[in-house]
Order: sequence, then structure tokens, then C-alpha cells
Amino acid sequence: MKFGEIKNLELGELNKRLKTLRKELAELRFKNRMGRLENTSLIRSMRRDIARVQTAINLKRQSSEG
Repeated sequence: MKFGEIKNLELGELNKRLKTLRKELAELRFKNRMGRLENTSLIRSMRRDIARVQTAINLKRQSSEG
């Protein structure tokens, strides 16, 4: 997921996406602990996607305040 795709979304959509990404990350972590996750780099990329969405949310909030 690229930041250019994320920054054009509305705040509500960003919050929904953040919620689903966090849920998916929890599932990946659970699978990893159970030894069923073959590609562990998915956890890293999911964390980075969450950070991108959070950055976009913060930018939207800052622009609406000022």
C-alpha cells in the first residue's frame, strides 16, 4: 500500500482501514506464535502500512484544525 493511495481517503475510511489492519496484524502475530506463518515479513509490512495510515490520519486532523 502506497502513501499516495492512502492520503486521498476520507478520515472515516482511514479509521476503518486502520481498524482492519490492526486486526489483520493481530491475526498474523497469532499465526506466527503458533508456527503457522510461513512469510514472517508480512508482519513488518503490515506494521508499516499501519504507520502510513496513522500518518495520513494525523495530517488530516492537523489540516482540519488550522
